[in-house]
Amino acid sequence: MHRRNFLKNGSLASLSLSTLFLSSCSTTTTEQSEEKATSENTATAFALSEATISELQQKMQRGEYTSKAITKLYLDRIEAIDKNGPKLNAVIEVNPDALSIAEAMDAERKAGKVRGPLHGIPVLIKDNIDTGDKMDTTAGALAMVGNKAAKDAFMVARLRESGAVLLGKTNLSEWANFRSTRSTSGWSSRGGQNKNPYILDRTPCGSSSGSGVAVSANLCTVAIGTETDGSVVCPASVNGLVGIKPTVGLLSRSGIIPISHTQDTAGPMARTVRDAAILLSALTGVDPKDAVTKESTGKMQPDYTKFLDENGLQGKRIGIEKSFLKGHEDIDSLLQKALEQLKAKGATIVEVEIMKKINELSATEFKVLQYEFKDGVNKYLATHNAPVKSLKEVIAYNKQHADKAMPYFKQEILETSEALGDLNNKEYKEALQKNLTTARNAINSIMKENKLDAISGPTYGPSWCIDLINGDSFTGYGLSTPAAISGYPHITVPMGLVHGLPIGLSFFGGAYTEPQLISIAYAYEQASKNRVAPGFLKTTNPL
Repeated sequence: MHRRNFLKNGSLASLSLSTLFLSSCSTTTTEQSEEKATSENTATAFALSEATISELQQKMQRGEYTSKAITKLYLDRIEAIDKNGPKLNAVIEVNPDALSIAEAMDAERKAGKVRGPLHGIPVLIKDNIDTGDKMDTTAGALAMVGNKAAKDAFMVARLRESGAVLLGKTNLSEWANFRSTRSTSGWSSRGGQNKNPYILDRTPCGSSSGSGVAVSANLCTVAIGTETDGSVVCPASVNGLVGIKPTVGLLSRSGIIPISHTQDTAGPMARTVRDAAILLSALTGVDPKDAVTKESTGKMQPDYTKFLDENGLQGKRIGIEKSFLKGHEDIDSLLQKALEQLKAKGATIVEVEIMKKINELSATEFKVLQYEFKDGVNKYLATHNAPVKSLKEVIAYNKQHADKAMPYFKQEILETSEALGDLNNKEYKEALQKNLTTARNAINSIMKENKLDAISGPTYGPSWCIDLINGDSFTGYGLSTPAAISGYPHITVPMGLVHGLPIGLSFFGGAYTEPQLISIAYAYEQASKNRVAPGFLKTTNPL
């Protein structure tokens, strides 16, 4: 969950964006520079750096690598730079069975059986997704340590069926960033603080921070995050990745620690659109335990890679959010370059304005999420073996262990959610109806009136400084909320760098338009080639 939209919307409007974005988090000393050079060398030297799924499959087919060898390289990489070196804190737990899974996939390959494009490929998943194995599922919370699921989440079962190697679980913003109004993205009481691999004292954004950092830093091939509002696309944007937030209903949520049954969805995070499309294809399916997935019947695609078209922008009409056309001058420059590339590939650009209407939903979105969080978490805890059995018990645990569970910020969102009634409450029903009607009508009407194929704009601004005392410093950009509230799909693709910090370009549209959005995103990616591997710099240069 990315809390900007309903907690701090507009609060930074009077600040200079250039001052906000470019200020150094700390001062670099000679000693720090030497340490930085050492960690940079360790972090950037990796045999599988930027390797794609297709490239790894080719290596395994030619006998250059086995899945076990690839898995071992990633495990060593995690030990070298996630636990040591730059100490990214992206992986909260490695799977003790990862190598044995890889060996089994190698045996199948040797016997002539290859399950599909993910066969033998190491994948990390966010630590709010159940795995029926030796690993915990905790949402990063100390209160949840010891919660070992009896069985896989539906999507994890699908992942195993695809032949993927479950490498481990990623750190996240605790409780998917739904604990405090002053939280710091990427921090959890169990896993500590994630670091952005581009500049280590900058935020990785949340809540799927660990998944974003892990993919960007080449700790895995691809990863799975979850989003309620911005938690896939923001960490994808600031970590230089492709992130897909699917239509709510395309992927099952059963076995995932929830915030909101109307907005939650998992989504792939990858270094390329193709890899994201491969992972998305493996995760879809109708799940009897998640009724909303029935709506995807006849709409899901078995293979989203068939929509990867370098000419996918030809004849397309793309709406650009007008309020994001002018802000920070460096982002303005990146956006104008992107618009020229879109037009050069055959797209027509139309200025639109959707954020003003969506921003009016800040309060009602937050209210809906609070009601649904209490309901969903209580149902999850009632059916699992976690040490705590209700949201009330989570709150009590945190108070009893405040020195470790709440050393920097508290749990006021948990407490205010607990104080609310159930989902029969009139306040909840009215807020939900307002949200869905307003958001969907806004997107549908703008797209229909302007004959649009997608709506676009900068996903978020550059990563801000990590600040455990004051919490997140939100930028003047953020395009996640329209698709989040409506439940519609959203893709972000690297648009370039601002002073070494990645910026993403978003494309979103109507329900189940993933094929069209993937085609558009791929065509832009191929025309721009903006993905740059991180440099693991310790800090920005002092101003």
